[in-house]
Amino acid sequence: MEHLVTLGVAVGFLCVLCSLFMRWNELRHWRRGLPPGTMGWPVVGETIEFLRRGPDFMKKQRARYGSLFTSHLLGSPTVVSTDLEVNRWILMNEGKGLVPGYPRAMAVILGEGNVSAVHGPVHRVVRGALMSVIGPAAVRDRLFPTLDEFIGSRLHSWGGGGATLDVQEKAREMLLSSTLKLISGTETGETAAELKAEFFTLLRGTLSLPVNLPGTAYRRGLQARKRITSLLRDLIEERRSPSAPKGGGDILSFLLREEERQEEQEVHRTRPKLTDDQTIDLLVTIMYTGFEAVSSTVTMVVKYLHDHPSALQELRNEYSEIGRRKSSPDEALTWEDYTSMSFTRAVILETMRLATIVNGVMRKTTKDIPINGFVIPKGWRILVYVRESNYDSLRYPMSLCFDPWRWKDRSLENHPYFMAFGCGGRLCLGKELAMVETSLFLYYFLTRYRWEETGGDEIVLFPRVEAPRGLHIRLWTN
Repeated sequence: MEHLVTLGVAVGFLCVLCSLFMRWNELRHWRRGLPPGTMGWPVVGETIEFLRRGPDFMKKQRARYGSLFTSHLLGSPTVVSTDLEVNRWILMNEGKGLVPGYPRAMAVILGEGNVSAVHGPVHRVVRGALMSVIGPAAVRDRLFPTLDEFIGSRLHSWGGGGATLDVQEKAREMLLSSTLKLISGTETGETAAELKAEFFTLLRGTLSLPVNLPGTAYRRGLQARKRITSLLRDLIEERRSPSAPKGGGDILSFLLREEERQEEQEVHRTRPKLTDDQTIDLLVTIMYTGFEAVSSTVTMVVKYLHDHPSALQELRNEYSEIGRRKSSPDEALTWEDYTSMSFTRAVILETMRLATIVNGVMRKTTKDIPINGFVIPKGWRILVYVRESNYDSLRYPMSLCFDPWRWKDRSLENHPYFMAFGCGGRLCLGKELAMVETSLFLYYFLTRYRWEETGGDEIVLFPRVEAPRGLHIRLWTN
C-alpha cells in the first residue's frame, strides 16, 4: 500500500512537471493584456506546426482566438495579426515603437546591416544606396539592357525538340546568375561558382530555428554566410586595386565609384559613406531578394499559364504586337516595349496574389504597444500576415481563380491592402527590378517555346512557394 502511495505521488509530481514544461513559454512570457493564444513547446514554440501547416495553422488559430493572437514562432514570442486595418497601421507607423523584426536566423544570416533589419538614420543611408543601384531609375537607365541580353540569350539555350527539363531549377539557376552578373559583371568563373554553391545553403538557413548546433540548417547557413562574406570582401579589394579595370557597369563598380566620389568631395558629402560590411550586406540583400521572390513567381506563372490557355494566348498576342514593331526577330527590347506589357504585368500581379509569394512581414516592438484593446509587450515580434487578404472576395471576386484581367483596374495594384511589395517607408525598392526580370522571362519564353507539363509534380505554397521535386515540362521551339 505504501508503495502505491509513493508511486501515486511520483506520478502526480511527474504530471505537474510535464504540465509546467508544456506551459513554459506561457509562464515565461505571460503579460496582462496579451491577445489570447498558445505558445507551444519550450524553445521551439509552435514553429514546427507553423512551418509544416502554415495556412491551416493560421486559420485554426484565427477561428479559435480571433484576428489577433499570441504564439511563439521562429524563436520569439509573437503576436500574429490577420486584421487588415491593424496590418496597415503597423506597416505605416514604423518609428512609433515599431522597428523591423525579422526572425533571428534571417536577420543574422542576411546581415545585421541589411535594409530589412536596420532603422532610423542607418536605414536611410542603406536605403539610399540601394535605391541608387536597383531603384526604378537605375533599372531603366543601367540594368535593363544587361538583363534583356542575358535573359534572352540564356533562355535561347534551353533547347527544345520535346526535351524534358525542370523549369524551376533552370529558372533558379538563370535568376541567380543574372543577379551575380548585375552585381559583379560576370556570372562565370571561380568566384561566381563558389557564391552560387554557398547561396542555396544560406537560403535554407534563413527560415530555421536559430539553434547553432552542428548539423542544423542554421549552423550551415551561418557557415555559408561567412564564406560568402569572405568572397565578396576579396572581390571588393580586387576592384579597389590600382590595376583593376575602371568604369564597369555592374552594381559593385557603381558603389565603389560613388565611394571615390564621396572621398573626393568629402566636405560636400550628401550622405555617410557605406562601410565594407554594409556594402557586403547590401549585395547579399540584392542576391536574396532578387532570387527568392522572382524564382517563385516564375515557377508559378509557368504553372498557371499552362493551366489557363486563354491567359497564355492573351500574352502571346501582346508579344506579337511588340514583335511587329521590330525590324528583326533578334532586335533587343526597349524600356518602352517593357512599359507597354500591360497584360504581362497583370499576369505577374495575379500570380503573386494567388500563390501568395509574400506571406507576411515582421516588426519588433521597442515599447509596449496598445492595439485593439490589447497590449503587445516591448521586445515582442508582430507577424503581419497578409495571405488571407489576398483571397478577400470583396476585392477579388472568385478570389481562388486565376484571373489576370482583374488587374486591368490599375487601382488594385495601388490598393492600401495589397501588400505584396510592402507599404509605407518599407515599400520594396526592388519591385521594378523584379517586374522587369519576370517580364523579360515571359517574353522570351513564350516567343520561343511552347510546352506541356509531364505531370505528377507537387506545388507547396508555404513557407516558401516551390515545387519540392521540381516542375518538369517538355519543351518545343515555336
